[in-house]
Amino acid sequence: MPAAKARFVRQQIFHLLSLGMPIPLNVPSMRLVPLVLFTAVLVPRAVEGQTGTAGPRELPTAPVAVLPVALYTAQANVQEPSDSTKAALATEVLLARLQDLLGKQLIPADHVAAVAASPAARARSGDQSCNVIVACARLVGDTLHAPWVVMAKVSKTSNLIWLFTGQLIRVSTGDIVLDDSTELKGEPDEMVRVGTRIFAERVARAVQRGGVTTNFPNAE
Repeated sequence: MPAAKARFVRQQIFHLLSLGMPIPLNVPSMRLVPLVLFTAVLVPRAVEGQTGTAGPRELPTAPVAVLPVALYTAQANVQEPSDSTKAALATEVLLARLQDLLGKQLIPADHVAAVAASPAARARSGDQSCNVIVACARLVGDTLHAPWVVMAKVSKTSNLIWLFTGQLIRVSTGDIVLDDSTELKGEPDEMVRVGTRIFAERVARAVQRGGVTTNFPNAE
C-alpha cells in the first residue's frame, strides 16, 4: 500500500475510534491495511492504580510539571545503544504536544530538570532517578507549585514490541488520575510517537477538566 494511502487509512481509523465506532473491515481499503497499522492505533488501557476523578477538582488552568520519559530495557531479548533514543523521542513528543495543548500551563522543562536533580529530590528518591519515583515526582510538582505532575516510561520487549506507560498524578494527594499502558508494535520510532501523542492528549484533556478522565483516546 502506498505511504500516502496508508496515512489516510490510519487517520480514518483514529477518527472512527475517537467516535467509539467499530472499524469497517468490509471496506476494501481497510482490509488492505497491514497489521502494523492496526497496532499503531493504540487505545490506552487503564490499569488498577488509576483513581479517575477521585478528589477535588483542580482549576482547568492549573500548571503541569512533566518529568523526562524513563527507559526500561532489562527484560528485552536484545539491548542496543540506540534504545536510549526512544525515551528521548518520547520526551520530545510529550513536551511538544502538551505545549501545543496547554501552552503556558506547562512548566518549562529546564525548571523541572533543576528541581529533579536537587539534593532534596535525590534524598526523596533514594538516589534513584526522580522520574521513576512517585514521591520524588510529587516533590517536584510541589516545589514548582504544580497541582499536576506527569511521569512516563518506554519499556523494550523486542525490537518490534515496546510498551509505553504514563501517569498523571495529583500532587496534593498522590492520586493517580491517569495510569495508561499501551503496547507499541511495529516500527519503534513511529509507534513511540503515536503512543506518546495519545497519552499527551489524554493528559491535557484531564487537566483541562480539572481531573475528569475518559476511556477514549480522543473523546470529547
